[in-house]
Amino acid sequence: MAGVVTGAGVGNILKIPELKRRILITFGFLLVYRIGVHIPTPGVNAESLAEFFARHQDTIFGIFDMFSGGALERMSVFALGIMPYISASIILQLLTVVIPHLEQLSKEGEQGRRQITKYTRYGTVVLSFVQGFGISIGLEKMTAPGAMPIVIEPGWSFRLMTAVTLTAGTAFIMWLGEQISERGIGNGISLIIFAGIVARMPQAIGNTFRMMSTGEMGIFVVIILIVLMVGVIAFINFMEQGQRRIPVQYAKRVVGRRMYGGQSTHLPLKINTSGVIPPIFASSLIMFPATLASFFQDVPMMQAVASAMRPGSLVYELIFIGFIVFFCYFYTAITFNPADVAENMKKYGGYIPGIRPGKRTADYIDKVLTRITLGGAIYVSAVCVLPSILMTKFNVPFYFGGTALLIVVGVAMDTVNQIESHLITRNYEGFLTTGRGRK
Repeated sequence: MAGVVTGAGVGNILKIPELKRRILITFGFLLVYRIGVHIPTPGVNAESLAEFFARHQDTIFGIFDMFSGGALERMSVFALGIMPYISASIILQLLTVVIPHLEQLSKEGEQGRRQITKYTRYGTVVLSFVQGFGISIGLEKMTAPGAMPIVIEPGWSFRLMTAVTLTAGTAFIMWLGEQISERGIGNGISLIIFAGIVARMPQAIGNTFRMMSTGEMGIFVVIILIVLMVGVIAFINFMEQGQRRIPVQYAKRVVGRRMYGGQSTHLPLKINTSGVIPPIFASSLIMFPATLASFFQDVPMMQAVASAMRPGSLVYELIFIGFIVFFCYFYTAITFNPADVAENMKKYGGYIPGIRPGKRTADYIDKVLTRITLGGAIYVSAVCVLPSILMTKFNVPFYFGGTALLIVVGVAMDTVNQIESHLITRNYEGFLTTGRGRK
């Protein structure tokens, strides 16, 4: 477990001006984001849109709305959320493997990463405009119950205005995320998604109490769900900290008049090296075509696609799991290079007992990493299909588990660990009573 927050830990945060400033800046930017979620896009009938979403919460619209923190349901200026940025990042990382120029940039350190980030921003703007234009056309075709139109005055002026508005909203969210990462605490993009998901919790709790009062959900089922939630969160916490430790021995070496090395240590390989990236990437890819298909309800082929891509369907779940497994291996391969690790170990006189340094070591690390990544992919996939089981079998009125829960737990752990690092670096007692931050 990550540990328990103590009163002394919170007090220690207030003793460090820089850390306190970073936390306040983070909360300030997240507040700006939540305010923007409530600013509507011009030309949309809010009441008709709310009625439409009330009937489609269990579809791809409900999941997309969850990631946007309710912005899509309100058709606010932040309706696209941060998903275009994530999609652009996916495309750039895929292209890095096949385009030599991008591959070279990825190896040029900070300067190369800045150039790739610039390309990602350009891609985000293009994708946002395309998605915004597609959504505007879809909104013109959509009607609420009672044949009430959602768009007040359809036409090219509405389409262009909506595309530009949604693109500007996504660009602003992207800027907010970068500012949080640079001037605040934690990963800005992840925290924005985290804030959107957490903001939906009061509504989910209210729906649960409403269903209990009307008899749609029994108290016994609610108790089982609470126990299940606590167990799943604990399981995620445990798996996210799970490691395979490969023993490493460093030979003694003499530099000048001093002797270095000779100690035994280990190489920690996380079970889920890629973190929450695979389900985010998978959700982003699977939601875009499914959403477009749902807009064109008068086209039979599109209706078949929308029906097949409905969350809970076998086709949707299989494609979702396939994407998760693929991105678990893909992102791990990008972020962890066994050959570089083996070369660095050899350079400093390190070796794995029983394995020859160099290529044999790299092959061994790659073999171990491949096996544990499969376990990590299965774990992530199992958590991500949990919402469909709960919503279809137990009639749960909210989206618990899956990508949302992985993001909430993962981002919370990462942010707390960063706070721990700030405290320990300045010789303050940690934020937690136990955990990885405490030594």
